[in-house]
Amino acid sequence: MAPVPHSLTARGRRLARELKAHRERAGMTLDQAAAALGWNRFKLGRIEAGKTKATAADVERILDLYGTEDFVHAALIQLARDAGRRGWWTAYSGVFTGGYVSLEDEASEIRTYHVQLVPGLLQTEDYARAIISAGIPDDPDEVNKRLHARMARKTLLSRPDAPTLRTVLAESALRQLIGGPQVMRDQLTELNRAAQRSNIDVRALPYTVGAHAGAEGSFVILGYADPLDPDIGYSEGIYGNVYIEGADHVARCNAAFDAIWGAALGEEQSAALIAAIAADL
Repeated sequence: MAPVPHSLTARGRRLARELKAHRERAGMTLDQAAAALGWNRFKLGRIEAGKTKATAADVERILDLYGTEDFVHAALIQLARDAGRRGWWTAYSGVFTGGYVSLEDEASEIRTYHVQLVPGLLQTEDYARAIISAGIPDDPDEVNKRLHARMARKTLLSRPDAPTLRTVLAESALRQLIGGPQVMRDQLTELNRAAQRSNIDVRALPYTVGAHAGAEGSFVILGYADPLDPDIGYSEGIYGNVYIEGADHVARCNAAFDAIWGAALGEEQSAALIAAIAADL
């Protein structure tokens, strides 16, 4: 399960794959191509692995060497420019230190399973503040900075080209009392309100299901509209974040999510359980 580079975007992943494919079509080894470019083999290797961003000038030199067609040449140079664009999240560089938000921002479909907490994209401001404050209780300025960043990230689901979000919440996440009864009640009410939007589907996984495919923890799968951009899985924890990119590993993530989705309550039953939990607070 190899980690993807922290700064990589979906466009950057695509560019890295294309550059490697064109080298192989040109019949050159990594060593041969690097030598012809006057580079250390590790520089080219890191570009092909997506660990180093290739500039438009780098891409132009590489493609000149491989003798690619003019239309491919132009398309990949533009892709390199697009991959290097600064996104809205760069204003929160001290908060979003990894590459997840940039990958999420380009996704056309987001599928998530959560065991303990409501996902960030669906959190109310008070709920998010309670979670963030618990982690850094003595720094209100940092709490506010992180809160603003999280609320800015939520706007992804309201854009004209918003991705679809399919999320399954374990009953434990729905009952975890974050911020007190009123905060939690408001959060659960907001979940049901959000689920009425055409691009959001929220399902509940009740305790009564017993053992299931999500017993090992929360995870996210990001899907992309372009067939050249394969799905990527993501899981985070106290010891770091894991990006799941290998085809076999991603296939297992997809199978696990499908099994969890199948075990979860239907749309109306999920809304009813969420409303009942809120009413009990």
